[in-house]
Amino acid sequence: MSVGAEDYIDQLLVKKYAEEKVDNHDDMESMVDPEKMMSAMNDYAGMYRNMMNLKQRLNIACYAVNARNAKYVRSRNAYQ
Repeated sequence: MSVGAEDYIDQLLVKKYAEEKVDNHDDMESMVDPEKMMSAMNDYAGMYRNMMNLKQRLNIACYAVNARNAKYVRSRNAYQ
């Protein structure tokens, strides 16, 4: 599968719209300060990272408690 204009109509459309600009983001002013947005995203990422670390440590602690309190019972049919 090729990329680009394959037939005559597509080629004409490419020529027509090659120089058109639909969105000019350089002239638009953002409603949100980029520095504040990056700071908020960084704070959120740090909080998520801390929550993941806490979850991992909690899982390790729960596993250790469950392993310490486990009572193993040998059944009669275990080796048949």
